[in-house]
Amino acid sequence: MANSIVRWVTGRQFIGTDSTKHSVVLSSSGEGVGVKPSEMLLVALSSCTAVDIVDIMEKKKIKMTMLEIKANGEQDQDPPWTYRKINLHYKVAGIGLTNSILEHIIDLSVNKYCSVAATIRGVAEISTSFEIVKD
Repeated sequence: MANSIVRWVTGRQFIGTDSTKHSVVLSSSGEGVGVKPSEMLLVALSSCTAVDIVDIMEKKKIKMTMLEIKANGEQDQDPPWTYRKINLHYKVAGIGLTNSILEHIIDLSVNKYCSVAATIRGVAEISTSFEIVKD
């Protein structure tokens, strides 16, 4: 079972710890230290799909040499500022990597394996784009 705990540190700063004892600093905007909780959702989505991409590349025996995922989210203007659109842009370098292979791998991650994407898909439209770069 997944679980986490968030502890208040000071002001608007918190430490979040997951079930495997990994921690992250969170804070509200303006505090300067830590990730904004609403943007942590974008980090969670990006990192969830990143893990899938690495796993699938290894299974396909494709040597990936670089991966970067930039998430952009559009939120409602009024509380609770729900995300309605999220775009994930992948920059990837790898030996033997083609557009069709990368497109298929991204599709598998976002639409089949990533639990974060599956959780938010009913509320936010998730789109993807990518580019293959040389390192």
